[in-house]
Amino acid sequence: MTRPRRDPRAARAAATVATAPRLRIDRAHRDGAPAHSAVASGATAAAPRRISIVDPEFLVFVVAEAPEGVLTRQDRQAIGAARLLDGGAAGAVVLLATGQIADAGTAGADLVMNLPVHGYDPDFAARLIAAAVSRHAPRHVLFAETVDGGDLARRVASLLEEPLFDRVESLSAHVAIRPAAAGGAEWRAAPPRLISIAPDMIAPCRGISRALGRLDAPEVARARSGIVAAEPVAADASDVPLDQAELVLAAGNGVVDFPMFLRLARALGATPGASRVVCDAGRLPRTMQVGASGTVLDAHCYIALGISGAPQHLQGIGAVEHVVAVNTDLHAAIIARAGLAIIADAYLVMRALLARLDAAE
Repeated sequence: MTRPRRDPRAARAAATVATAPRLRIDRAHRDGAPAHSAVASGATAAAPRRISIVDPEFLVFVVAEAPEGVLTRQDRQAIGAARLLDGGAAGAVVLLATGQIADAGTAGADLVMNLPVHGYDPDFAARLIAAAVSRHAPRHVLFAETVDGGDLARRVASLLEEPLFDRVESLSAHVAIRPAAAGGAEWRAAPPRLISIAPDMIAPCRGISRALGRLDAPEVARARSGIVAAEPVAADASDVPLDQAELVLAAGNGVVDFPMFLRLARALGATPGASRVVCDAGRLPRTMQVGASGTVLDAHCYIALGISGAPQHLQGIGAVEHVVAVNTDLHAAIIARAGLAIIADAYLVMRALLARLDAAE
């Protein structure tokens, strides 16, 4: 019989919130990564545990953006912050979102409230949330401090006539900490009811999955809105600044056909980027450089073609959620960073992708 061993790398990965522009580790979640990396030989793996909260002492609301039913990185961090406030097993975290969220229990929510909001209607969403707060009296309501999340938090605070403790960077059941004096000081306070969470400061919850329940949304009459129409406007990905791009396709020294690379970027709807070696050689403009000396990304997905992964380049993609690497070198640093690695020539992969995209049209 072999003795299980603790995997320190898994524990560190579970506590890592961001690696760029500086390493940020949040060790507040003690039940994060699995404590062991192996199972005793001959033992049968136990069924996955799920926590179910039947009669919570109090509720903690988390308002998620969840575009197209998918939790964002900031949504998961807000749920992680809520788990720090729930007092262990005493409280329940309620996720407020539009539509169905498939992985809400895995992310740390106990209950889900579906808000009947269609399209961009922040006035109606704020009134729904304020009505839910009045009905269920949660101890805390958390928002992600994003463009839309921060706007919604302030609308709800105005409706409830309560203060908002915004841009919180550290949180526990007893104290909330946010920056003050342009970052030169800290403002500490007991956690109030309305809180917004600064991005990439608090780790997501990676504990045991929760058994999901449902909480009904209140019925709120729709009032006439000042917004006549709101529709997303398609933008040319090549015109989107790198630090605002959701999908980035980057070329490294392994790319030799740059017209094909730019054609693939257009076909994928990706913003083109490049390594420093490519920009130094003048093959692509300096504005496309990704890395510590170029642009630090906050993209949802990053596809690296023929990039080995110098330390400065890896610093530039530290906050990216999904990394795909194409390289002929199995031992390249970018391969270790990637969630999906393709060991192949970048030219062959680009040609195959373009052929597949052309056939799909």
